[in-house]
Amino acid sequence: MVQSDKEFTGSIPTFYDHYLGPMLFDPYAVDLAARIAAFAPLAVLETAAGTGIVTARIAEVLSDAASITATDLNKAMLDTASAKIISPKIKWQACDATRLPFADDSFDCVLCQFGVMFFPSKVDAYKEARRVLRPSGKFLFSVWDRIELSPIAHTVADAIAARYPEDPPNFLRRTPYGYNDVAAISNQLGEAGFGDIESVVVTLPSSCPSPRDAAVGPCHGSPLRGEIEARDPTGLAAATDAAAAALAVRFGEGPITSTMQAIVFTAA
Repeated sequence: MVQSDKEFTGSIPTFYDHYLGPMLFDPYAVDLAARIAAFAPLAVLETAAGTGIVTARIAEVLSDAASITATDLNKAMLDTASAKIISPKIKWQACDATRLPFADDSFDCVLCQFGVMFFPSKVDAYKEARRVLRPSGKFLFSVWDRIELSPIAHTVADAIAARYPEDPPNFLRRTPYGYNDVAAISNQLGEAGFGDIESVVVTLPSSCPSPRDAAVGPCHGSPLRGEIEARDPTGLAAATDAAAAALAVRFGEGPITSTMQAIVFTAA
């Protein structure tokens, strides 16, 4: 991972929330919220909360007595989240998941949806999650499986790489879809002090109104945008067009329906 992979600033949070949220993140938010609701935690910490897509789903399923502390390194993402999600259960706080500003044994559950891939030291983040968990607490998080198993993202990545063959942007392959070795992740969790580590592959439908929408999401709503603009400061529109054209060839000109695959970990 490079430093720019963590830059969700400017208009990126808005594009991320509007385009990537429904296509990629909300289906898994529903799944993760159901897993968390099953053991009814009262004090929940979310790291890498982004624009609050999972936060909102968890608030819906937990009791009125529950509290959710939703955190992210990027204040711009939390500003987008807090502007659209109003709930007395939720407190928003910008902080670093590898240096959490919370006391030991503070939470019944720590969760992170598609965020651990961005942590510069996964083990440090896992140690922090363990530190703030109560003895009976659980840590749940998800990572994307190989990009080839999520055809929309795979098509976009290939189309953008083909546009810059001498120096292909590889944010999608490198970071969001680059951390999925179950044995290696389990070993890192063990190094951080976790036991009872389980993982499950979760395949869900992914849909989008059009190839154009599916292209705008990653090209405008993720750090892939910075990689494109670094190669061609005026090339974002053309790169988005190229990704949309590739998606139309693969899925047709109308609404897209495909699948996507992730791995959900639970550790105690």
